[in-house]
Amino acid sequence: MHSLILILILCLSAFHIVVDSHLQDDAYVRDRERMVRTQIEMRGIKDQATLSSMKKVQRHLFVPKDLRDNAYDDRPLPIGYGQTISQPFIVAYMTEIIRPNKNSKMLEIGTGSGYQAALLAEIISDVYTIEIITELSNSSEKRLKELGYKNIYVKNADGYYGWKEHAPFDAIIVTAASEYIPPPLIEQLKDGGRMIIPVGSPFQTQMLMLIEKKDGKVTTKSLMPVMFVPFKRSK
Repeated sequence: MHSLILILILCLSAFHIVVDSHLQDDAYVRDRERMVRTQIEMRGIKDQATLSSMKKVQRHLFVPKDLRDNAYDDRPLPIGYGQTISQPFIVAYMTEIIRPNKNSKMLEIGTGSGYQAALLAEIISDVYTIEIITELSNSSEKRLKELGYKNIYVKNADGYYGWKEHAPFDAIIVTAASEYIPPPLIEQLKDGGRMIIPVGSPFQTQMLMLIEKKDGKVTTKSLMPVMFVPFKRSK
């Protein structure tokens, strides 16, 4: 009898842990839906895969714990080491512009906390992401594994050189501002592929650029003014 009561108590405890976990996440569901509706859809983002991914990925898990209540605000947030998680609209815009689909293989330069990589992984086949700051690379890799992502590959390296072993890529997203477009990244872009990158001087307004490669020719297009952290290089 005592054994049966103990089992029931343990089962109820486990149930409450699961329920509490879901309730804790539910506290952010409305924030996430409001973020997508007011910050993203109302500003013209229409790609359904992008919108679905933004609704699904729990952004509050990719920011410091003391900033979780601000995770769905319309602004970038610091994640340590002088880096930020970008404003939700900019993340959605960059995702939509590279036209992700389930068969895509993409490269991201600047893993940060792993949020952009997680969004892409919900849509595409494989995400290769590079982070130069070792601490961020290690923590984001751990976080993404704990969240169950098996199609994200993290590398701690200088993103300027890309990831040649896995090139060419259908698309490349660069989440830090470079004073010019790194030639290795252009080389690793598949013919017919797209790259989006902020170009300009550090700590000043930069221009978000779209690079397209078609029939061996490379074209560039200015999209909008932005402000990103600088593209860090190894010394």
